[in-house]
Amino acid sequence: MRAKREYRDRADIEVAVLDALVDRADDGMTVFEVRAAVEADIDAIEDALGALKADGLIEVEHESERVRILPADRVVPDPSEELDEEGSFIDAIRERLGL
Repeated sequence: MRAKREYRDRADIEVAVLDALVDRADDGMTVFEVRAAVEADIDAIEDALGALKADGLIEVEHESERVRILPADRVVPDPSEELDEEGSFIDAIRERLGL
């Protein structure tokens, strides 16, 4: 699953991190799990996490000895409303043309 469309106008690394977190929205991920899911160096991932946290798009939970990162609820799309890529593209064109 991918993050909602309105949160995709960000740096590629930030979108990749959001998408990875949305895929595991119920459980969250550790920094190491994010690193395994996103093809970028740890410094780029840390910068992306910092920007996403500053914008309120992720939440950080501290468990006993682990830190879990979760997407904010507003970033996770409702599966019942999720459209296929072609439908989303066509809807975007219709929206821009006012149809």
